[in-house]
Amino acid sequence: MFVRKKKNRSGTTSIVVVEKRNGIYREIITIGTSSSSSEIESLYRRGKKWISQQLGEQDVFEVYDRAIEERQVTEYLLSNVKNILLNGVQLILNEVFKLTGFNAIEDDIFRQLVIARLGQPLSKSATAEYLKSHFDEEVKLHRIYRYLDKLHNTQQEKIQQISVEHTLRILGGKIGLLFYDVTTLYFEADYGDDFRETGFSKDGKHSQPQVVLGLLVSKDGYPLSYSVFNGSQYEGFTMLPVIENFVQKFNLDDFIVVADSGLMNQNNLSLLESGNYQYIIGARIKNETNEIKKWALSLSKQDGVFFETRKGTARLIIGYSDNRAKKDRYNREKGVKRLEKAYRNGTITKENINKRGYNKFLEISDNVKVAINQDKIKQDEQWDGLKGYLTNTSLPSEEVYVQYSSLWWVERAFRITKGTLEMRPMFHFTPKRIEAHVCICFVAYKVYKELERILKMKQINMSVDRVLDIAKTITTIKINLPISGNTMTKTMILTQRHKSIAQLFDENFWKTI
Repeated sequence: MFVRKKKNRSGTTSIVVVEKRNGIYREIITIGTSSSSSEIESLYRRGKKWISQQLGEQDVFEVYDRAIEERQVTEYLLSNVKNILLNGVQLILNEVFKLTGFNAIEDDIFRQLVIARLGQPLSKSATAEYLKSHFDEEVKLHRIYRYLDKLHNTQQEKIQQISVEHTLRILGGKIGLLFYDVTTLYFEADYGDDFRETGFSKDGKHSQPQVVLGLLVSKDGYPLSYSVFNGSQYEGFTMLPVIENFVQKFNLDDFIVVADSGLMNQNNLSLLESGNYQYIIGARIKNETNEIKKWALSLSKQDGVFFETRKGTARLIIGYSDNRAKKDRYNREKGVKRLEKAYRNGTITKENINKRGYNKFLEISDNVKVAINQDKIKQDEQWDGLKGYLTNTSLPSEEVYVQYSSLWWVERAFRITKGTLEMRPMFHFTPKRIEAHVCICFVAYKVYKELERILKMKQINMSVDRVLDIAKTITTIKINLPISGNTMTKTMILTQRHKSIAQLFDENFWKTI
């Protein structure tokens, strides 16, 4: 079969399909008749298509036409692309932000700063550029600074209220345990002021001004409240003001305060007891009375076995751990080796004289000659594996140990806020903006923890950092539709990595939480 153009007397042309059989040509079907050259060509192609359909073949002309059409449509769509956003992180965190209840703060800059802190922690100037380039959100730098002042003046209280209400909700209405610890946040500055002062830096930045941050977290590490103190504040004096302020604000009772031994002093213990607070605090057993030290060293060192005695109105519990003993031994041997290397010539300069760390093993004579005291090392070995806990609760010794061990949640909070969220170094210099910056980081960590909880609840076996790392490569394309005047939006879940978190981009996923 083939297609023939047949001239008619009227001047028109008919397109017919002809078949040759037994030497005789026979017209099978007339496709159409026209005098227009373009229409004749169209009829001719239709004839070809008719033959292909009869033979079960694909018409090459049709394929060619479709390829042209496909290219034209694609070029048309691409020419109408309005924007390409790198907003995978934003799409996920917007949902988590709402679930925590922070959308009750009716100020979009607050949400933008929190999500930017999680997506790409930068300076405030670079954050404004990040919001524009990744999310197409225009936020002027001066508006960010104005908002920081507003946040400090009017919104911090409400933010902490939202945080506590959310934590109560996910913990079944009871806080139970209050874990408290402090850290320091340093500034990239050569001088300080009454607020930013030099002090003992947990970051080793002793010559730079800093502030002290006290943080309360609940069971499982959900942040509850925080306070910022001047950089020279002794950390032991921060605990009671933070706890009392927190308890009064939220009318809490029936909880246990858990804190590290660095925060323990007789004044704190007296204030905790006078306030009828239950507590579990790490005990400095090496600084106890000779009677208690003698008793502690006489105890049988069995892994996981606890002993207790009375100390005033509290119980002093001492336990032994094989793992702790190994760690104590390793740290001491490492410290002694460092001393041997640092002071191998037997002398020390005056500016390096101190009794911190493993320098306690040095004997310093009048002529600044030094030697490692082996007797002190042997004395220290006796305490390997021993740890003390002071409590006025009636909890069993094993439970006291378990609750105290959960202090690592605060340490983890500091590690994430300082590392992932880059809370420090800080470049602000007014107390208002310093505290507002800390508040943004506090909320960002709260959102981080909520996403962590959701991933665990939904059995998505990935860390928050991994999820956000993948989300950073997910884009959303916006295309103008000129005829209808609408805009089409499509989030591109393309690679296998993208598909591993695809459910987080399904609006139905968030409705089930």
